[in-house]
Amino acid sequence: MRRCFTKLNVLVLTCLCVSSFCVAHFKEGTELPNLSVRQTVKPRNVVFILTDDHRYDAIGFMGHPFLETPHLDSLAENGIHLKNAFVATSLCSPSRASILTGMYTHKHRVIDNNRLVPPGTIFFPQYLQRAGYSTAFVGKWHMGGSDDDPRPGFDHWVSFRGQGNYLPPGPGYTLNVDGRRELQKGYITDELTDYAIQWLEQQTSERPFFLYLSHKAVHANFTPAKRHQGLYADVELNLPKGEGISADSNAPRWVRDQRNSWHGIDFAYHSDKGLEYLYRRYCEALLAVDDSVGRILQHLKKMGVYDETLVIYMGDNGFMFGEHGLIDKRVSYEASIRVPMLMQCPDLYPGGGVVEQLIGNIDIGPTILHAAGLQTPNYMDGQSFFDLPKDDRQSWRDYFLYIYYWEKNYPQTPTQFALRGDRFKYITYYGLWDLDELYDLRSDPGETRNLIAEPEYEVVVREMEDRLYAMLSEEGGMDIPMNQPKGSSQNKRWRARGGQRAAEFPNALVIDTPINRDAK
Repeated sequence: MRRCFTKLNVLVLTCLCVSSFCVAHFKEGTELPNLSVRQTVKPRNVVFILTDDHRYDAIGFMGHPFLETPHLDSLAENGIHLKNAFVATSLCSPSRASILTGMYTHKHRVIDNNRLVPPGTIFFPQYLQRAGYSTAFVGKWHMGGSDDDPRPGFDHWVSFRGQGNYLPPGPGYTLNVDGRRELQKGYITDELTDYAIQWLEQQTSERPFFLYLSHKAVHANFTPAKRHQGLYADVELNLPKGEGISADSNAPRWVRDQRNSWHGIDFAYHSDKGLEYLYRRYCEALLAVDDSVGRILQHLKKMGVYDETLVIYMGDNGFMFGEHGLIDKRVSYEASIRVPMLMQCPDLYPGGGVVEQLIGNIDIGPTILHAAGLQTPNYMDGQSFFDLPKDDRQSWRDYFLYIYYWEKNYPQTPTQFALRGDRFKYITYYGLWDLDELYDLRSDPGETRNLIAEPEYEVVVREMEDRLYAMLSEEGGMDIPMNQPKGSSQNKRWRARGGQRAAEFPNALVIDTPINRDAK
């Protein structure tokens, strides 16, 4: 079943400038601005699959010692691996907002998991809808947990409040299906895939389609499907335990303090289950996601549109499992901000390709709009990587900006800003008496040797600091957005593991003799 689609004749979007910086929040009820058409691009069907907390290396083809993901592996084998993919904020709601808006966190203002999307925010599927696409959202939305009502840009809607549940917590627990309450029947990864396939079955050759399948998995509490439970219970593990993270290596004090916290390996999620138990459950829960990908790919083949459909897979953020003595996300280290990203369209790309450039979650919207034959709105921070596999000489970014804002719910992680380049990463903190960080990712991929105080890197630090603040200034990021806290604060420490003692200051901040000889 081949599909030929017409292009819309549309114009160029201009952005609205508010409070001295450009944002894409329009007054509610404002007509959707117009976009220019890419005259040489045939609009394609697109399937975008998003998973939760899937770290970049938890895939079979990445050399994982035991995890088997044949369907994810097939996306790399038959398509493109975007190996250096990152998120602008390693947290569920901010990352999802960046995907849908194409903007950095300080611009879309969804700074934590409690904040609703500001009224008038434009989601890229709205442009697809207007261009004649049939659109569907199936899965976790999360930006504000108060309701699961259908959002703009989608003809078909299946979702749930907040994080949702792997299994129904009670007999009356429901999902929102196009505004109706429908019982959740079973394991959520499988059920969301069922809904996605049911919608695909209704698509015809008259309109292109866009499916956004957004899984709850593999978010904690890690809950595998019954068929996968215990599959990895006896595998041998060699997880990192924060080796080399010390005052002598100039690791920040807050990092070493966080080791005994909700997000540290000594007191992970305030339990005594241990890192290995959690990691095994995490890997088992991921297996149903791989099954889901396989089912979607198989159905595209059944429809006769497998070769011509663009399929993109990614995680909403990475996940720490022992690196720096931490667990979970939020921080600026590689395991937290780096995500798996795979892209397949046999009609466009030969299999086995690799893209080396720095890709961001802010690039998803522009890329899918490109696949639909539409230009990128000029308010978006992201760029289209649609042509990168075919033209690696395309002008591209040298650095990617990372931002995380402190949450009272998880007070152990401070506000931080980072600049990630091809070789160096610079991290700085706001409102914290501690040490900034600089890592040479080529010689120190594990980020265990902080170079911030090394004299030979003084110029690198200054240049990256200047570049980071220039990017923040250009994008309106010099103001710290705030939210009134909601919910409890996970602020406890475990006494039996040194919970009453704070970490030592990094060596670079400690001196042996006074340095101010002119005090009066």
